[in-house]
Amino acid sequence: PGTPDEVYEAYIDQVKHAAFTCYSTEIDRKEGGKMRAGGDYIDGEILELVPGARIVQTWHATDFPEGHYSRLELDLEPHEGGTLLRMTHSGVPAGMEREIAEGWHRHYWEPLKAYLGQH
Repeated sequence: PGTPDEVYEAYIDQVKHAAFTCYSTEIDRKEGGKMRAGGDYIDGEILELVPGARIVQTWHATDFPEGHYSRLELDLEPHEGGTLLRMTHSGVPAGMEREIAEGWHRHYWEPLKAYLGQH
């Protein structure tokens, strides 16, 4: 459920982001803006914003090595009455790929789908 604009806003708006993840979130929604999410588990910087279509940011989790930032790219497009979200999360530390992928599903995509179904 949800249009690309709705998915984009749910992710980039700090109030909506906090509502669907159930964690404190701070997002300065501009290129070069800082973000913190997951109850301070994640911090990063917004590199690119294309409203309703693309979000690119650096992404650091507290269990990553000190100073290690990965790159997150979210591309959104209309698909069958909803949104096709293509995520590329590169530069995740070796050995953490599965844990991070599972965390995306558990803490982001499943709750986001439920949130958009209610709003």
